[in-house]
Amino acid sequence: MESANHTGIAEFELLGLSDDPQLQPLFFGLFLCMYLVTLLGNLLIILAVSSDTHLHSPMYFFLCNLSFVELCLTSATIPKMLVSIQAQRKDISYRGCLTQVYFLMIFAGMDNFLLTLMAYDHFVAICQPLNYTVIMNPRLCVLLVLLSWLIIFWVSLIHILLLK
Repeated sequence: MESANHTGIAEFELLGLSDDPQLQPLFFGLFLCMYLVTLLGNLLIILAVSSDTHLHSPMYFFLCNLSFVELCLTSATIPKMLVSIQAQRKDISYRGCLTQVYFLMIFAGMDNFLLTLMAYDHFVAICQPLNYTVIMNPRLCVLLVLLSWLIIFWVSLIHILLLK
C-alpha cells in the first residue's frame, strides 16, 4: 500500500527581474512612478466624468467604472511588488497568494465585462440610433454593471475555493 504525501505549501518564492542589489532602487523607482501615473490618470478620468454633466452618458458611465476597475487592478498587485523590492524579501504566503489571485481574477474579469458592455453600448448606438436612449437608459446601465460584479465575484470565489 502506497502512502500519500500530505505536505502543504506554506509560501511561494517570488522571482524578480534581477538579483542585482544595485538595480533594485532603479526598479523600485520605475514601478512606483508607473503605479502613481496609473493611479492619477484613472482618478482624473473618474473626476472628469463625475464632475461634468455633459459626460453623464452610458459610455462615460462604463468608462468611469473601467477606470475604477483599472485602479483596483493595479492596486491589487503593484504594492506587494514594491514592498518586496524594497524589503529584499522574495516570499509570499500561500494565503497572501490566493488573496492576490482572487482580486486579480475579480478585477481582470470585471475589466472584460466592462469592455463587453462598452461594445454593446456601441452596437446599440450604431444599429439602433433612434432607440438608443430608450434601450441604454441609466437604470439598465447600473443593472448591467451590478450584474457583472455579482457574476465575477462568484466565478472568482469558485475558482479560489477549488484551489484550496
